[in-house]
Amino acid sequence: MGKSRKPRRAQAALAAVEETVDGGLAQLIPDRDRARAWTLLIDGAPQSHVDLDDPAYLSFEYQRRLGHVIDLAAPPGKPLQAVHLGGGALTLARYVAATRPRSTQQVVERDASLVELVRRELPLAPGARIRVRSADAREGLAKVPDGWADLIVADVFSGARTPAHLTSTEFLDEIRRALRPGGLYGANLADGPPLAHLRGQIATAAARFPELALIADPAVLRGKRFGNAVLVAGDQPLPIAELTRRAASDPHPGRVEHGTRLADFTGGATPVTDAAAVASPAPPPSVFR
Repeated sequence: MGKSRKPRRAQAALAAVEETVDGGLAQLIPDRDRARAWTLLIDGAPQSHVDLDDPAYLSFEYQRRLGHVIDLAAPPGKPLQAVHLGGGALTLARYVAATRPRSTQQVVERDASLVELVRRELPLAPGARIRVRSADAREGLAKVPDGWADLIVADVFSGARTPAHLTSTEFLDEIRRALRPGGLYGANLADGPPLAHLRGQIATAAARFPELALIADPAVLRGKRFGNAVLVAGDQPLPIAELTRRAASDPHPGRVEHGTRLADFTGGATPVTDAAAVASPAPPPSVFR
């Protein structure tokens, strides 16, 4: 007998997928350790990881921290009305659908060709109730009804940088308008030493939200390396103790700053307005090596 061969479909599932999208070269790289899991890269920068068999699994450090925010946005299992600014591989929308069935979600992703690629290669589960709109994040946010969202997640990068118009007080005015009272806002921020961008974003959020927390690797907070930080904001007291416990128990433990310590970290940074806004700093090439 000849050697047994894997079915052709199994072989195809192991092959990387490459396609040019609006934002550059998109690559879907199979995860060697998980049968139907993929990492999405744009121009070599990792954007998302998704496991089609287990969408509640979050591989990326910052996505796990945003997952903690999602978990604490309402009692376990309660459906949410959620808005995701930035789609990637739709990882966090899939997470909400898996952990909170019957949730209603809107995803705003500017890159229409990326959305098409992800839908084709990494199809959403039937009945996921996820609507994807191809639009600029701020333009798409403007179409969300007042007070509609229990949760808004911002994870928008263009060329590995957050666009300037998504860093201002005017942008956060739209976030507050679309959030219901008691709703949560979570944002993925990226910065490195001297952390001027991160401090400015905290000051900007403090100008619009009475309650703030920041989750990050201690080395990032000390300005030792470039990395991600998750900003959490709301109009009611945040679940600081539980956020702290969950962040500390992550495979790469994170620290939660809030209150006086967060204000001290922010230092003399001032809120950013549309007129003065700039994109977040580009990560050094070493980040993706």
